[in-house]
Amino acid sequence: MYHINEIVKNNTLIPSILAEADANDYIINIGPQHPATHGVLNLLITLNGETIKKVEPHLGFIHRSMEKMCESLSYRQFIYVTSRMDYLSAHINNHACALLVEKALQIEVPERAQYIRVIMDELTRIASHLLWWGAMAMDMGAFTPYFYAFRERELLTEIMEDTCGARLTMNYMVPGGVMQDPHEKFQHRVTTEFLPLLKSKLHEYEELVTDNIIFQNRVKDVGILSKEDAISYGCSGPTARASGVECDIRKLYPYDIYNKVEFNEVFETAGDSMARYLVRMKEIKESVSIIEQLIDNIPEGDFQAKTKAVLKLPKGEFYQRVETARGELGIFVVSEGGTTPYRIKFRSPGFSNLSCLDHITRGSKIGDLVASMGTLDLVIPDIDR
Repeated sequence: MYHINEIVKNNTLIPSILAEADANDYIINIGPQHPATHGVLNLLITLNGETIKKVEPHLGFIHRSMEKMCESLSYRQFIYVTSRMDYLSAHINNHACALLVEKALQIEVPERAQYIRVIMDELTRIASHLLWWGAMAMDMGAFTPYFYAFRERELLTEIMEDTCGARLTMNYMVPGGVMQDPHEKFQHRVTTEFLPLLKSKLHEYEELVTDNIIFQNRVKDVGILSKEDAISYGCSGPTARASGVECDIRKLYPYDIYNKVEFNEVFETAGDSMARYLVRMKEIKESVSIIEQLIDNIPEGDFQAKTKAVLKLPKGEFYQRVETARGELGIFVVSEGGTTPYRIKFRSPGFSNLSCLDHITRGSKIGDLVASMGTLDLVIPDIDR
């Protein structure tokens, strides 16, 4: 912690902070290594007493130059680098890359593979939201929900491991479909073990956290983001939908078989931390509904279209977007007709969602920062690529 007079005397702070500071301000650091930032993120916070005047995120601590890295990899290889961005949406990130290659090469994906992909996407969304729920509650001082969330999530990761051989970064999506058929017990375990367990435990989540008056007092009317501001900052996913923005890519630009399933795009209008919390909790139930519609109706057939061993995209520009657990992931590729991308750019949801943190926390108390930041559901490698 630094008093502003010390900083002025020693000239140790950047001009953007000094411009808004006065003689009664203090500057504190949260991070870069702090449990509530969920990654290597540094927040430079200007305080007047306990009131936040400015929050300035500093990135770059784990920058790995992913876009340049992908430009040296083939169209089969670059897919799996994206698993290391939003690692809690690894399946969905890989799905976006596979869809882009298929769009460029006009590959027709077998219906069986489309069913499997969407089921895996929604299982990934549930796993991500469960981890977010437990971690957010722990950040705010409630340790018990973390164990409850991982009780269900552990079974889900075991089911993923049976089919994919991994629990977090699965590397299962390929251009043309999926790497292999699901494990022989996949459908049985999902329908008879995981889904019944999760649905029977959701009421415990409500009792532990949602209906807890202490939690409600910590998140209601805290970190308010209006609809107009959500659009202005380019927010997406649950962060934007909690402010009433229609932005679910599965609805607006359906991919694979999302146009064949019935589900609701979850909205809230308050735009506060409670609204963002409720959107994610309701999305878990919508994901369960999608899986139930598909899991017992997976058609027979191939799980992967026949493709060449070495893929060359035609010359041109290609873009693909999907709905991850945090919002819209966009992938833009410029091809010169070779085996590797000439240029590639990722539009990750976390970066845009983080940009509103200063706006929603200005004027609030330092104790409210964790609630506001926790309900943005940040994954730092998705931001700091």
